[in-house]
Amino acid sequence: MAPGVRFVNRNLTWLEGINFVKHTADEHTVQELLLNFTSCWRACQSSSDLVSISAGIMQVLCTRHAAKLLPHLSSYRMFSSYIGQKQTVAHILKSATAVAGGPAVVEGWVRTVRSQKAADFMQISDGTCQKQLQIVAPPGTFSGMTTGCSVRVSGVLAASPAKGQALELQADNVRVVGTCDPQSYPLQKKGHSVEFLRSIPHLRGRSNLMGAVLRLRNALSQSIHGTLQEAGCLHVHTPILTSNDCEGAGELFSVSSTQAAAAGQEGGFFGRPTYLTVSGQLHAEAFAVGAGPVYTFGPTFRAEDSNTSRHLCEFWMVEPELPWASLPDAMALAERVTKRAVQQARERCDDDLHFCGQFVDKNTAARLDSVLPAGGDAEASTFARMTHAQAVAALQGSGECFSIAPDAGRALATEHEKWLCEQHVQGPVFVTDYPAAVKPFYMLQNDDGDAQGEGGTVACMDLLVPKLAELVGGSAREHREEHLRRAMGRAGLLQPDGGGGDLQWYLDLRRYGSVPHAGWGMGFERLVQFVSGVDNIRDAIPVPRAPGLCPM
Repeated sequence: MAPGVRFVNRNLTWLEGINFVKHTADEHTVQELLLNFTSCWRACQSSSDLVSISAGIMQVLCTRHAAKLLPHLSSYRMFSSYIGQKQTVAHILKSATAVAGGPAVVEGWVRTVRSQKAADFMQISDGTCQKQLQIVAPPGTFSGMTTGCSVRVSGVLAASPAKGQALELQADNVRVVGTCDPQSYPLQKKGHSVEFLRSIPHLRGRSNLMGAVLRLRNALSQSIHGTLQEAGCLHVHTPILTSNDCEGAGELFSVSSTQAAAAGQEGGFFGRPTYLTVSGQLHAEAFAVGAGPVYTFGPTFRAEDSNTSRHLCEFWMVEPELPWASLPDAMALAERVTKRAVQQARERCDDDLHFCGQFVDKNTAARLDSVLPAGGDAEASTFARMTHAQAVAALQGSGECFSIAPDAGRALATEHEKWLCEQHVQGPVFVTDYPAAVKPFYMLQNDDGDAQGEGGTVACMDLLVPKLAELVGGSAREHREEHLRRAMGRAGLLQPDGGGGDLQWYLDLRRYGSVPHAGWGMGFERLVQFVSGVDNIRDAIPVPRAPGLCPM
């Protein structure tokens, strides 16, 4: 059943039929079309067509002919049982198929209740959007119902005189599913600080802020998966337990077993030191040089004893690896993923972004515009580019008094990164070609070092964005065995006999059909921070983990 299919008795598509019904005064013609609608609905096999045809029937029933036609509609009881199933608040407030006069069942949590002489009013939220739905009932209907209790409401949708929403639900039946003690329930009708919400992680999903963050996370995650899939990347699941330290920083969580037998085994449960992964990159490289472009999107862990607003001990990383690719290829993909994420957040979470711009960070809209102006082309390459040397020169010539002096031989500090993207470029910027001494061993060495590859730069990039600074870090990977072996030696990763130890498998990838390849990593919570505007990364993840913080 497609929208263009024509009814048997009249040369009308069902969409044309709806419009005809709204304007005709011929009751018999309306009855004929309604029965045709119903016949199509009963025979419908596709769920999407079922919804469309049901919407058509609903609109017919909402005309002035409905009362006279119902006795002729033998399948109305079956149909009404279908469309009387629950609807979400988002569907009612945003969908064109939700119309005044139609039945609806809504389930959610009470935000506010108030009684007036003429009627009772209730606002409920089900988490599907930022807004709440107003429920109206005769006086006394909501007696004993309090903020936080869960309810199931059935009734008829009606045009709402209330500001900010087109429809309200006039309740026929209201049932309390779960009561809520108003004396102890912590989320009352008032503003709550982010610090307070962090103290009740099991309930902060009901707050406006965390609701917005969760919906934005969902939209951003879907966008990232979609963009990488369109780019031909295969989603692989790299291990959480690992025997290597990808970044070489030593900030690892070690893994042990609670089993007594394992405690006495040499090397522990796995026979060797084992850790929670800090990155899926090295494992993704192994699959990229056999299965083609891949990406991993999963949790990673850092045992960094830091309580700043920028650090988590558990966070999610997006890490694509591209074989037969160079640094510019990786940069192009990172730019496209970032822009498409912003684009999808605007399309799917407009009310959440409006909330964030009003109550979280008033610069939200301007910050997103710096990545992709509304209506802009997500495929165009517009991010600025400069080398590390050029960035240091700009910093040194800025006249700014930085707490850490910019140095061509050092990594950029966060204050340097923020100045570059917020003041110098006033938008996203790729900084490339850092000194090899400040970057991990696996990055491709440029040809500006000495014969041993020392003293030069590596083919790497950091994507800096306003508010956050670094959002993405990546590089071309060192695909030449001897060059990689020397870099591992300088990092102290080789055995006395020259073997690769726990990373011998990584060296083997360069021995057996190695190819140029590149990739990058994006901290997902940092992307959520950038889009939502929350200042503390602990508010960009449902349940944060940090030193001294592991609730639930």
